[in-house]
Amino acid sequence: MSVLGYTMMPGKGDTDLLLAAFAGELEKSGKTVCGCVQSNRNTSNGERCDMFIRTLPTGDEFLISQSLGLGSRGCRLDQNALERAVASVEGSYTSTCEVVIINKFGKHEAEGRGFRDVIARALDDNLPVLVGLNRLNEKAFLEFAGGFQTPVEPKLNNLLAWLQSLKPLDTVR
Repeated sequence: MSVLGYTMMPGKGDTDLLLAAFAGELEKSGKTVCGCVQSNRNTSNGERCDMFIRTLPTGDEFLISQSLGLGSRGCRLDQNALERAVASVEGSYTSTCEVVIINKFGKHEAEGRGFRDVIARALDDNLPVLVGLNRLNEKAFLEFAGGFQTPVEPKLNNLLAWLQSLKPLDTVR
């Protein structure tokens, strides 16, 4: 089993909910979780939802979407806000981290930016990393992972079992 796991769900926002639940379970059990999870919130004006990243373990939150107006179809990702979230995750990454969760290997990561360095650093530190993925960026992720990735069925119990199947967290490093 690889310490780099990934999971994906077909429904919009479903992977975000799953990874947030996974992080919550780990935090409840006393694990130090680093990285980030995403939440999507409906807007009051009928526009598409607002996207937020919450950094772990600090809990800092970043609005990473921008309003393009009603009926817009373009990419709403606020690249500057995403990079601020990346910097926050990098700044909160410590030697006490036991597992790293990254909400998504998205377009930025596929293009060589975003959370790629955080993922690589955690892997260099031999920490378990779980990444959310969508089909659009699957090829780029698989190239990045170089065959050292493990797909994990998108259910909370499966994510927990994957993590348990690795070396005990206190001996992984």
